[in-house]
Amino acid sequence: QVQLVESGGGSVQAGGSLRLACVVSGYKYGYNCVTWFRLAPGKEYEGVATIFTGGGSTYYADSVKGRFTISQDNAKNSVYPQMNSLKPEGTAMYYCAADRVLPTSGRLALTDRLYNYWGQGTQVTVSS
Repeated sequence: QVQLVESGGGSVQAGGSLRLACVVSGYKYGYNCVTWFRLAPGKEYEGVATIFTGGGSTYYADSVKGRFTISQDNAKNSVYPQMNSLKPEGTAMYYCAADRVLPTSGRLALTDRLYNYWGQGTQVTVSS
């Protein structure tokens, strides 16, 4: 089993920044990829940023490319998306998810159905 706990959400004005955190615990061989998703009211899950924890490869949704940066701290078993230049359409519940994903998946790793382990989410609200 793998457990994930998110933190760092909050309210920010458009153009502002937030840094979320996801602490991963449990069976360390149960995952090799951690992805951040967001879920806005009335919409489907959108994968925004992913990192393969072994090699450090990262991939981003086109909607956040150039504004979000995902990183990891192996000593803390944590993954951090730094979110800059936030937009009102970024208002959503943000979740981190983990699982074993083929490293050759590339941006397909941003697909929600690949993940069995999810955190409880943290709310991000961006006001205009």
